Amino acid sequence: MLSFPHIDPVIVQIGPVAIRWYGMMYLLGFVSARFLVGYRIKANKVPVTTVEIDSLFVYLILGLVLGARLGYVVFYDLSAYVKNPIEIFSVWHGGMSFHGGLIGCIIAGMIFTRKNKKDFWELSDLVIVAAPIGLGLGRLGNFINGELYGRVTIMPWGMVFPGGGPLPRHPSQIYELLLEGVVLFLILWSLSSKGLRSGMVTASFIICYGFFRIIAEFFREPDPQIGFILGLFTMGQILSALMILFGVVILLYRARGKTVSRTP
Repeated sequence: MLSFPHIDPVIVQIGPVAIRWYGMMYLLGFVSARFLVGYRIKANKVPVTTVEIDSLFVYLILGLVLGARLGYVVFYDLSAYVKNPIEIFSVWHGGMSFHGGLIGCIIAGMIFTRKNKKDFWELSDLVIVAAPIGLGLGRLGNFINGELYGRVTIMPWGMVFPGGGPLPRHPSQIYELLLEGVVLFLILWSLSSKGLRSGMVTASFIICYGFFRIIAEFFREPDPQIGFILGLFTMGQILSALMILFGVVILLYRARGKTVSRTP
């Protein structure tokens, strides 16, 4: 059994203001993604200005935060929020959904590209390659917080998490960091240089993430307010299965679209 590192989730605190590792991971994810997307847009000579890139990220950040919060409310604990709707705004109590965040980003991207007369699929393919960076850093933040831990295990790398009881559990946050962060990034980076039709890298992200999330959820403790669905599956797996179907539809649809040459 491995020892949980017990890293203080607060980096520094000045009076009531605290800078936390989880928030820092979000910031690092956005900064890294902005840098990578800016590089890729210049490398591919996409007609988008620096001001437009910054504006796009404002749209995406708003879409992500609003979508992730509303997604958690609807998908994971709707009855509780119906009884106490003011709690919807209490984001500091936790509760964000990746699937809701993805929907929010898609809507925000569609609004931005329509308003600025840009090709949605072309920009989406450029931006989505950077998404695993934020996903991986987010899972690292989950690990530091000791949250979203895995199911009980007898494997030698099991850890006893704070709040997870006395038994060792899978460090499922690390599994997700590797699958949804490192492996997914390498796949998308490779695909982005193959001159695929626009939209197909985005579709590949949706399909691969859904597949990796389903795998990881078999090791992750299900949400206590929901538990298992049909005695076996988690809500994350159900949403990820729907996500895969959505990705396949996009893949088939965009297979008839135009080809866009890309460089990493």
